Amino acid sequence: MTMSNKRSAKGGGDQTVPAEPRKRGSESEDIKGRLIVVEGIDGSGKSTQLHLLDKWLRHLGLMVFNTEWNSSEVVKEITSKGKKKALLTPTTFSLLHATDFADRYERNVYPLLRAGYFVLADRYIYTAYARDTVRGCNPRWVRKIYSFATVPDITFYYHVPVEVAVRRILTGRPKLKYYEAGMDLNLSNDEYESYRIFQGRIIDEYKGMASNEGFHVMDGTLDIEMQQRLMRRQVLSLLPPGVAAIASKELGAN
Repeated sequence: MTMSNKRSAKGGGDQTVPAEPRKRGSESEDIKGRLIVVEGIDGSGKSTQLHLLDKWLRHLGLMVFNTEWNSSEVVKEITSKGKKKALLTPTTFSLLHATDFADRYERNVYPLLRAGYFVLADRYIYTAYARDTVRGCNPRWVRKIYSFATVPDITFYYHVPVEVAVRRILTGRPKLKYYEAGMDLNLSNDEYESYRIFQGRIIDEYKGMASNEGFHVMDGTLDIEMQQRLMRRQVLSLLPPGVAAIASKELGAN
């Protein structure tokens, strides 16, 4: 299936970005596991939902591995230093995250998928598609960098209004982070206004991807338990038949 996306590059108009036709994880002959991804802006609640799903899958006796964006020890230190000194250009930022992703993918994600694990990814290639494009990187170039990555079996996109997201973030810490607020883009001198503009543009990118990439769009403002029930029902089809039967009965009893 051939897919295409429209992206607005910095300083330019819409660009049609063709997505390479690639198989979903479990459709590849050498992959026995399942790849489940959550996407969304910070404060969308995606991490909470993935954590709850992890507990449920382990409860069902399945082999589970978690991986997070920007967590590779290979580049974590240099990325952290660059952020603290505000030295990262959009291209440098993009390449550091791509290096982080490639390291985690090669060391953990792909081998464990081949071994039959359920790999749960808190952010995947779509985070780069959205953030790097908003920062002005060429969308075709960004997609080409990540062309080696397998397509997830299912991707949940948690949508929340920007105002809800920032309120949740500031509940746990006193202020927004420099790059999180998009302050490097000179959108506004006010970090909260900059955050609103930056994250709003990222939401627009996610919306543009939702249909073409087959996202399951989730309402991140719903009750946490309700969101988790909806997520588990979508995951049922990915479970082994015997496990799915047990899980279905559990969900029906709740």
